[in-house]
Amino acid sequence: MSAGTTRALVLDLMRAVRISVVPEVDAAGVLVGLHTLSEIVGSAPLPNVAVIMAGGRGTRLGELTKDTPKPLMTVAGRSIIEWIVLGLVGDGVREIWVSVNYLADQIEEHLGDGSRLGCSVRYLREDPALPLGTAGSLTLLRAERPDLTHPVLVMNGDLMVEFDANDLLDAHRRTRATLTMATRTYQHEVPFGVVESAGGRVTAVSEKPTLSFDINAAVYAVEPRALAWLPSGEASSMPDLVETCLERDEVVTAWPITSEWIDVGTPTDLARAKGHT
Repeated sequence: MSAGTTRALVLDLMRAVRISVVPEVDAAGVLVGLHTLSEIVGSAPLPNVAVIMAGGRGTRLGELTKDTPKPLMTVAGRSIIEWIVLGLVGDGVREIWVSVNYLADQIEEHLGDGSRLGCSVRYLREDPALPLGTAGSLTLLRAERPDLTHPVLVMNGDLMVEFDANDLLDAHRRTRATLTMATRTYQHEVPFGVVESAGGRVTAVSEKPTLSFDINAAVYAVEPRALAWLPSGEASSMPDLVETCLERDEVVTAWPITSEWIDVGTPTDLARAKGHT
């Protein structure tokens, strides 16, 4: 494999062809390193639990999600949610909970107990008549695992993203945050000249300026005690939890992701994800 290949892709190859060593080569085909199965999944497991939010209906994908849940959309021969699980396993996560609702049986049948992917997968089952949102289903985790003492990794089940969970958790600990949210830089070029004025007089003109924002990348590290602040039996979102933390004067920090990040929300996004693998 070429240098820089993600751990998830390396692990996928190992499991697909049942090998335990994969060479890494540079652009000239010169050997620069080796990936070993023990290196990827044999290291000490993280004590952290991860939660993948996979209960949404994916309505923006139209007919594509009429009979198939969005996390089961296929990219490079595997479902999106499998790529997420493989990425987490490659970082040392061994206990993964998946929040399910829409077409839940398909996701549960697809992932099973997680053993073929190198981890334990369990499910947080929402009432189909009462969707709980991206944070509300964490109240189900609160009930299932009241003994949690380490930060919980939380992420959406429709993301194609490479990030290092260890780096995120290290930053979370270092800043003593209650909640750390991954961010991604988003740039938008205004297709017109932008005029600045004061009192009717033009003070500046910027031709097609590029605006830059930090956006929510839908990957989080959350202290277990913050789960107690989520309302039981009603929908809530991760931005709601962020606002709650801020209102309580808790530390909320941003952790930038610089790698490729695709939120597979539309057919265009799905096509882009397929083209970047």
